[in-house]
Amino acid sequence: MLNRSDPIRVLRVRPRVLEDLEPLVTGPPGRMEASPRGPSGDAEQSSASKSLIASAMYSGCSVGMLLVNKNLASSYNGLKDLYILLVVFQAIAAMVCVEFSKHMGWVDYPAFHLSTARSWAPVNVLFCGMLFTGMASLEHNSVPMVTVFKNITNIMTTLGDCILYGARVDFPVLAAFGIMLAGAVMMAASNSAGVTQTGLFWMVANCLCTSGYVLYLKFATRSVRLSKFGMVFYNNVLCVLFLFPVTLVNGQLGKFLGKKALHTADYAVKNALAGFVGFFLNFASLKCIAQAGPTTYAMLGSLNKVPIAIFRYLIFDNVISGETWFILMGGILYTIAKFLHYIETGRIP
Repeated sequence: MLNRSDPIRVLRVRPRVLEDLEPLVTGPPGRMEASPRGPSGDAEQSSASKSLIASAMYSGCSVGMLLVNKNLASSYNGLKDLYILLVVFQAIAAMVCVEFSKHMGWVDYPAFHLSTARSWAPVNVLFCGMLFTGMASLEHNSVPMVTVFKNITNIMTTLGDCILYGARVDFPVLAAFGIMLAGAVMMAASNSAGVTQTGLFWMVANCLCTSGYVLYLKFATRSVRLSKFGMVFYNNVLCVLFLFPVTLVNGQLGKFLGKKALHTADYAVKNALAGFVGFFLNFASLKCIAQAGPTTYAMLGSLNKVPIAIFRYLIFDNVISGETWFILMGGILYTIAKFLHYIETGRIP
């Protein structure tokens, strides 16, 4: 049976509830306003951060790999004739690193499957083509002339990125590559570098393989259903499968077995260190191409010469070449172009 106090009790409770809810509904001006950037703005900022981190990772790993290999080459003579076998050794070391990481539970990816290997195989075919044509280019041409065509390769990669993936290429970006190409041409002219028909053939082939490798790698990172560490695993497994038979055919394995000076713990440790750095470089390369794109990847590949030149100047008092200054100017212009694009659109192209 109800008494008269019940309606009064209800009326007393309801205003309190409304008072508690009112700040959530109305509140002071701006209290419940959405973030000025909004969800899309936060996503764009996160994408830009990922691109910067991926680029920094790739640059650091690439410079580290250059330093490790230069130390290895300066410690042991005759490694130029064992270049492919050296890549095989380092790929095996990288395989051990990624498998150990999976065993420890730090990373995860599916076991080796032939269908996945077939999907990833074109990446390694282009990589092997890039490796062989690069060696042939150096054999039939001078280093300054090869540098000229490396800069042309960067421009080809940028145009391919624009055509195949719709990347925006502003004039300052092309100007940056143009400055670097001009520096390389000037250095080649000052050294009276010439080119033969055979040398031109191998350099054009290297341009196509290198540009194709970078552009297809972006496609593979999107189409092959694997984690980045799974891609690192397949990349190194297929690298060994493709390149080890080559070392048997061209006699590099026999030369290595005949060089007792290389059968030392020091050589093994330095190769293992190079493979360890290569493991991170593989991962960083995939992240950089996926996040920042082939154009930025190509530019960073050229800019890696700058810190090496600075290290040589500071440590060994080596003179910084004119080509390095052109590369630095091109890199600064490229960075400014990317920064202005980010200010304008809120995202890194």
